[in-house]
Amino acid sequence: MIKPLADRIVIKVIDDAQQTSGGIFIPDSAKEKPQKGEVVAVGTGKTMDNGEKEPMEVKVGDVVLFAKYAGVDIKMDSVEYKIISTKDALAIIE
Repeated sequence: MIKPLADRIVIKVIDDAQQTSGGIFIPDSAKEKPQKGEVVAVGTGKTMDNGEKEPMEVKVGDVVLFAKYAGVDIKMDSVEYKIISTKDALAIIE
């Protein structure tokens, strides 16, 4: 598994529906990049000037929205992951 460093998180990308409500399949070339994913690993946190670690706002299992072009895409065992900085995580979906 991937272990992120500092204030980074690893997200398993959640690919939304590939079919419209009318039953039409959307080809890969016409789909927008997904912006939602489940957090599967978190780093230790950013080291502040005083030497302490800043606590992470997200935890493993959270579903987050992230910036459209944020992070680095990685594919392992045919599963898409994204490594992003916590500042690129926009919201937690509850």
